[in-house]
Amino acid sequence: MTLVPAVILFLGIGLFAVVAYGDAKTRRIPNGLAIAIGILGLFRMMLTGEPSAALHTLAASAGVFTATFLLFWRGFLGGGDVKLIAATALLVGYHDLFEFLFVMSVCGALVSLAVLAGDRLGLRRATVLPAGDHHKTLARLTVPYGVAVAAAGILTLLLQSSIPG
Repeated sequence: MTLVPAVILFLGIGLFAVVAYGDAKTRRIPNGLAIAIGILGLFRMMLTGEPSAALHTLAASAGVFTATFLLFWRGFLGGGDVKLIAATALLVGYHDLFEFLFVMSVCGALVSLAVLAGDRLGLRRATVLPAGDHHKTLARLTVPYGVAVAAAGILTLLLQSSIPG
């Protein structure tokens, strides 16, 4: 592995680790982290020098954003999750997008099961509410789906870096 792909790999892993930790702790994904992952993806696309691959990746990421935005609109995903998934689609590229989405789904199911198990064992933690929402009671469990996105992003980047060529 040459220097630039290694730097992209380690930066990506670092960003995803920060996202996962923060989302698990606060149920928030800062816009800056999603933007940084998206910029890293754009930088990676520029380095490959393949305009058609870049266009396919941009189109796929826009499609992913649209689909996940609809899930956000219906209350199934958080806004940070939507931005993170679209930014990760830019980083992993269209070639590995379906693999990323599959791994993300499996990781999301595992994270959801862990949250449910924790709730059953009485380990439910208080969720931080946005300013102005303190009068509302939070009756439903929340899943830090950013953890699943980050885990899938890391795994996809690692698999990409281990493939020769």
